Amino acid sequence: MKTETKTVDAMDALPRTLAARVRGFASRFLGIDRAIAFTVLARLWSSTAGLVTLALIARFLSPAEQGYYYLFGSIVALQIVFELGFSVVILQMASHESAHLTLSLDGQISGDPISHQRLASVLQRSIRWYSTAAVLMTVSLLPIGVRFFRDNHADTHVHWLLPWSLVVLASGLTFQIDPIFSFMEGCGYVSKIAKTRLGQSIAGSILAWGALSLHHGLFAPGLIICGQALVGIAFVLRHRKLLLSLFRHPAHDHRITFREVWPFQWRIAVSWISGYFIFQLFNPILFKYWGPVAAGQMGMTLTISGAISTTAMAWVNTKAAPFGQMIARREFDKLDRVFFRALPQSVGLCFLGCLSVWFTVLYLHLHHSPYANRFVPLLPLALILLVTTIGQITIGQAIYLRAHKHEKFLVNSVVGAICMALSTIFLGRRFGIVGMASGYLATAIISGIGFGTYTFLKYRRIWHAQ
Repeated sequence: MKTETKTVDAMDALPRTLAARVRGFASRFLGIDRAIAFTVLARLWSSTAGLVTLALIARFLSPAEQGYYYLFGSIVALQIVFELGFSVVILQMASHESAHLTLSLDGQISGDPISHQRLASVLQRSIRWYSTAAVLMTVSLLPIGVRFFRDNHADTHVHWLLPWSLVVLASGLTFQIDPIFSFMEGCGYVSKIAKTRLGQSIAGSILAWGALSLHHGLFAPGLIICGQALVGIAFVLRHRKLLLSLFRHPAHDHRITFREVWPFQWRIAVSWISGYFIFQLFNPILFKYWGPVAAGQMGMTLTISGAISTTAMAWVNTKAAPFGQMIARREFDKLDRVFFRALPQSVGLCFLGCLSVWFTVLYLHLHHSPYANRFVPLLPLALILLVTTIGQITIGQAIYLRAHKHEKFLVNSVVGAICMALSTIFLGRRFGIVGMASGYLATAIISGIGFGTYTFLKYRRIWHAQ
């Protein structure tokens, strides 16, 4: 009987041992932790669901409607003007203060009382700012979009007014949830945020599929954001004890001051606004000069390349808060070990993803699939995917430096934005998609890899020497 019990115990232990070995291999060789796992699952879901969405868009939307579909996102991206990069500031401020505290989801916080007050001040200021900015964003973006759509290609007879209104109103709601996500990430709850983002992605996709299948496809972008808002609200309610405890905690004389935040934030704000001209100007220019069909091709291409980039960047991005905590404790050797292990993994994964996308589109062209024409041609597609791959290096370097609560990529971002705006307007107007993609690659090499790597090495050496 004892022998039989031991045998059963051994058999039960075998799956646990195998699972432990798999987790060990994933952690040691692939650099996958819980936060990365949820982030990658969210991006894998987004990528898989994105393929379903792309098929539904091709099935139920006309080429002109596809252009409007993706242009909605490009105009809504103007919310960075109202956010001013504050989410990065929130995350890093919270990570540096929480490094000296022990937090519990039931609202219990122990540790340095000054850090406790400063952490509470971070949450209080961020919620107040985002609530005000959400109202300003909503009343600004709605008429901007209406004016743009009425002045450009109004003869397509696309019913865009109600879908556009839903997109803006839903964005205003999620805009107020974003600072809480950044704050919780900074406090160390990276895996919980990643899990929540997975839920947001699933909810948004299901609502979008319903809209597309019911021949109301232009409502899909707004419903995606509505799904994200519902899951985000549920997350806030589940963690209300900790959030309310900090929101009500008096900061006294240790509030985060404007003078302390502003030197970091205004640089982040300018960098983020510059990012709009780098990543979001393609669709409006193509829409204006080459029509909604060309804008739709670029929109679908950028959606796929962006999904690959975001998935691969999970290896670095999920460590932004831990980076800040390591810096607060001056654990620079550990910081470098983690970063220089994660970055090559991110770049390698991005390269493989981009390569698979290019060959997939090539396959569609060789078999004369109508879906091939929903993407940009093969040459500009290759250029855009190349930029996506080498851009992982620049993004990773920026995350590393920003974890020090300094924004040293300001000049890089401004120079890149100016070059991209000029090349997109002049080359795009004259040569279309090929001209835009060529300017995109040239800017990424000169301003990104060249100037960016110089900036990264310079300030990493200076700060760590001190």
